[in-house]
Amino acid sequence: MKKVYFTIYDMGAGHRSTANALKEVVAKRQLPWQVEVVEVFKEVFGTTRPQFVYNNLVLKKKWAKLINDPLSVPLFKLEIRLRHRAWCNLLRKYWREHQPNLVVSLMPLINRVLCESLGAELPETPFVTSITDFADCPPNFWIEPQEQLLICPSEKAVKQAQSFGYPESRIYRTSGVVIHPRFYQPVTVDRTIERQRLGLKPDLPTGLVIFGSYGAPEMLEIAEGLENSSLEIQLIFICGRNEKLATELRNRSSRFPKFVEGFTSQIPYYMDLCDFFIGKPGSVGVSEAIARKLPVITECNHTMTLFQERASADWLVDNQLGIAVENFRDINKAVAELIAPDNFTSYKTPVENYHNRAVFEVVDILEKILENSDLKAKQKLIQV
Repeated sequence: MKKVYFTIYDMGAGHRSTANALKEVVAKRQLPWQVEVVEVFKEVFGTTRPQFVYNNLVLKKKWAKLINDPLSVPLFKLEIRLRHRAWCNLLRKYWREHQPNLVVSLMPLINRVLCESLGAELPETPFVTSITDFADCPPNFWIEPQEQLLICPSEKAVKQAQSFGYPESRIYRTSGVVIHPRFYQPVTVDRTIERQRLGLKPDLPTGLVIFGSYGAPEMLEIAEGLENSSLEIQLIFICGRNEKLATELRNRSSRFPKFVEGFTSQIPYYMDLCDFFIGKPGSVGVSEAIARKLPVITECNHTMTLFQERASADWLVDNQLGIAVENFRDINKAVAELIAPDNFTSYKTPVENYHNRAVFEVVDILEKILENSDLKAKQKLIQV
């Protein structure tokens, strides 16, 4: 039984959802792996401060400027450097106790200390960084100049790895960002029946509005902007754990049909009822929407868009999979452009033709890495 460790932190839901998606595929394939998901800051370093700051201030209170500020990230990187030796010792102790056969990082910023500690304690154990954004945010965010393997979800990330001097033998390319296997299940809903069941009209263009697990004030701005337009549409709002937001949206009078949902695990179902997606440019959420064949409208600016998410907006536009507006105040113009019959086809066709199989590809890659590791170990024994 091979021990495969995924390292994450619970800053947002993306890192853990990626680990859970990979675990699901491993389990379905019945691979002989013992998979462990390690929340490094909490379980190894003994702190939850970074998670608290990010989840409560950046995500819930929308203080994006807190980490977009020119000082915030450099200060966090300075803290990482100052704590490097102490964290390295804690990690070495952890690896010594748990003896993993493979360590896969699904988190940025601390891959140097993860790799260095593993190499010092278990030099034969491969270390892999699987990037969960569409590109790195150099310097020293995802890609470190060190002896490790990289899994890159885009051509831009591959080129960034090459610019760091990574040879082809240490770069693995996937067809996109890892999303949960449930987003690949065939569409089984009857749109007409299900839309009517939710109080929606069967034949109106329908948008799905999602802003992660906590919702966002932008959803109110989007509702108001589209309310004041002349567009004939209807919307489904998924508010996550933000019940206050859900209540406010339900209580708002509206000239068009709408349905408001709180936290739900049925995101693919709601996607299948819709024609397009509106949300933040998170790599996972955007990729989930496209997997369910929805063109995307998102926002991208240098104040409120998290710096690591801007690459998602660029990727969308570059591949003609959606529209990125400077500010959601322009949402009515973006929706009008997207749903215009001629335009909609030009966005829908690339979405239909895009096939992201990353969650399966990453597991294939990890299998290959483990096989190569075993082969090297056998060759070393023969030489001895």
